Amino acid sequence: MKTFTAYFVRHGQTMLNHYNKVQGWIDSPLTQQGIADAKRAGEQLKAIDFNAAYSSDSGRAIETAANILKANPSNINIISYQYPEFREQCHGYFEGNDLNQMWQFVGEQVKLTSESAVLGTYGLEKARDLIHQADLYGEAESNDMFWERLNRGFDKLRANTKDGDTVLVVSHGMTIRSIVDRFAPELDEGIATINGSITKLTISDSDIKVDFFNRTDFVAEA
Repeated sequence: MKTFTAYFVRHGQTMLNHYNKVQGWIDSPLTQQGIADAKRAGEQLKAIDFNAAYSSDSGRAIETAANILKANPSNINIISYQYPEFREQCHGYFEGNDLNQMWQFVGEQVKLTSESAVLGTYGLEKARDLIHQADLYGEAESNDMFWERLNRGFDKLRANTKDGDTVLVVSHGMTIRSIVDRFAPELDEGIATINGSITKLTISDSDIKVDFFNRTDFVAEA
């Protein structure tokens, strides 16, 4: 059975993050803080001899991956790939809106009007379905749609990785937290995935193990 290691990193802070806007499939550039987030992750991971680097196809993830790899002594030999399957969840009609206003609108279905109340009561997966149901255009991803896409990404990762490999994957906050929530729910303490934080996965042909989640203090040893 093939097993490999994947270091998942959330992209650095973006302009829309800074303004507390909904940002899923739409994109915005990294702020100066976001570039610093990426560089911090690069310093923490520079001792790792990556076999390949992956990111979603969102510009913020691609830019973060490039900044991380700049710190790696082997960066010239690390081939980078962009997989749309590792995008953030799609919020449809709510993309670009004020984040608090989205949760007020979505939460009206269940008489709750804040992100913390909806997620605390229903969890990430049911909340994703509530966003889908509230979308006037029906284009926000349901939980099934989200996981069908993300599982395709993991299948592509498995198909292109050898036993014992170590890879970098730059993805998104709710996407990474959703992986942890499904495969190691005890590690999801209701805290948002931090920009530039590191989450380590051990991936086999049939399973995903979360070694740690949301670390900003991790430093790989040479």
